Amino acid sequence: MPGERADAARNRARVLAAADELFADRGARNVTMDDIARAAGVGRGTLYRRYPDRAAIALALLDEHERALQEKLIGGEPPLGPGAPPAERLAAFYAAMVDLLDRHSHLALGAEVGHSRFATGAYGFWRAHVRALLVEAGTADPDALVDAALAPLAPEVFKHQREERGLTTERVTEGLRALAHGLTA
Repeated sequence: MPGERADAARNRARVLAAADELFADRGARNVTMDDIARAAGVGRGTLYRRYPDRAAIALALLDEHERALQEKLIGGEPPLGPGAPPAERLAAFYAAMVDLLDRHSHLALGAEVGHSRFATGAYGFWRAHVRALLVEAGTADPDALVDAALAPLAPEVFKHQREERGLTTERVTEGLRALAHGLTA
């Protein structure tokens, strides 16, 4: 962060590292702000000054992973990046999101649940990307379909598929590949 004091940067790094470990071990929903402050060795005031709640911390952690994916969508190699047909780009996006959720679902579940999912900058980016692919494919009424096309990527859906249904990431990805081709046919 520009202009950030050295002690503030150290505290931020400690908070994020402690939260990441706690979220991975217990799940974000089972971690309190007090747990994070204790594990980071900072006071509650220090924690709350930067992060109003647990979701804000999870969002900060998830943000760096989502930004890397956004860069690949904008300028990466096809099919994830520009240059491939819309169906293949959408299928590649789905596969990349499954990978991101598989590695960081503990963060996504802490940051992007319920209505808060729609308020994140990343969701806006994903929405614009998928809508552009639907438009490029000539899909009728892309505005009506774009949120439905993103719904399978909700962290709760992914967790349900993996833990309750026992689906592998490969099966989830293949199902989404079929959906991508159906939406852009």
